[in-house]
Amino acid sequence: MADTMRLSKRLIQILECSRSEAEKYIEGGWVLVDGEIIDEPQFQVLDQEVKLHPKASLAPSPPMTLLLNMPEGYDANAPSAALKFISRETRSATDSPVIRTLKRHFARLKSTAPLVEGATGLMVFTQDGRVVKRLVENASKNEQEYIVDVSGDIEEDGIEKLNQAMTMSGWPLPKAKVSWQNEKRLRFALKNVRQGQLEFMCESVGLHVEAMTRIRIGRVPMSKLEPGQWRYLPLGTLF
Repeated sequence: MADTMRLSKRLIQILECSRSEAEKYIEGGWVLVDGEIIDEPQFQVLDQEVKLHPKASLAPSPPMTLLLNMPEGYDANAPSAALKFISRETRSATDSPVIRTLKRHFARLKSTAPLVEGATGLMVFTQDGRVVKRLVENASKNEQEYIVDVSGDIEEDGIEKLNQAMTMSGWPLPKAKVSWQNEKRLRFALKNVRQGQLEFMCESVGLHVEAMTRIRIGRVPMSKLEPGQWRYLPLGTLF
């Protein structure tokens, strides 16, 4: 039986390139084995067809940002709980095919803009330091949008009260923009949201929170992501 060979070694033979160049091509997703992208230099090949994509480049791949719809039943702010949902298999089928899924896109992801406790919905993971700065260091400047399911009867002029400045545990809260989405669902748009703030605001007007879902952070919407699925943030969206 013939011996297998590392994909990087086979590529060196085909292209007469250096090991470093071969590994960059492979890790950049430019090498196809029997028509399938393989981005692991150590992948073993035997007699498969190995080809270099005609648009292959040695230029470094840009850092990626991934958007996840965190489902119910998990601690969204525990990194291991959220990252378990990010894999090749859980990428949304509706995501644009412009960006090819590569193993390197799942490395060194940093969680940004934590959800309020008990909420589901949009989470952002990134390899891009500029995104970290925009969503973490400048978090107080980013408006977040939550959809909140409620029960109970709202007091008279409750919506007007929710749109006024409020104080929670001695802390003044930034004014929020609150409106009904339907008879049992409120839309909150607010900055620098605090833990427990949404429950506090609802309870102050006679409502009880049943569920909270974040659907937007600044200019980044969750769009039509199903719970437990993710998509790429298109390059250049924030900058």
